[in-house]
Amino acid sequence: MTKEKGKLIVFSAPSGSGKTTIVHHLLGKKELNLDFSISATSREKRGQEVNGKDYHFISLERFKKHIDQDDFVEWEEVYSNNFYGTLKSEVDRIWSEGKHAIFDIDVIGGLRIKNKFPDETLAVFVKTPSIEVMEKRLRSRNTDSEEKIRERIAKAERELLYADDFDVILINDDLEIAKKEAEKIVKEFIS
Repeated sequence: MTKEKGKLIVFSAPSGSGKTTIVHHLLGKKELNLDFSISATSREKRGQEVNGKDYHFISLERFKKHIDQDDFVEWEEVYSNNFYGTLKSEVDRIWSEGKHAIFDIDVIGGLRIKNKFPDETLAVFVKTPSIEVMEKRLRSRNTDSEEKIRERIAKAERELLYADDFDVILINDDLEIAKKEAEKIVKEFIS
């Protein structure tokens, strides 16, 4: 990995917490000098997803080859033969541009980055005030089946057990307040 290191800003959360919205807000703040770390995945593209923008879509065989070559900062088999990870080359790209990398990543992946780069990483866990609020948000999206919603809630209950392992727990009760709080936390960390 590159000698000149920026910071690593990790946002992790259960589905429906608002983390992606908060990350997009932070990316729009030019003074923070952030760039989005695009994850790699072995899964197929969905809908309007674009390779190199939403994800680096790579074959299962190539993903496993990258694992063998130690090309990942972190990786995980989320579902059977469905891998996600952060390529070292992605972090190098961002750092070589003199920027800080921001991640919108699952809880385990976020903690792996924090453990690997403890001094360079700010790990933020975003959560809703309650599981009920999270469920309401998931249902209001109208994008998931009942089975998928139940699966996401069960996963969220497991992920919440890791919240205290993060540097900061950001409660997203009011999105505008959460965005401002996220800005403040990131500004303090990178300065």
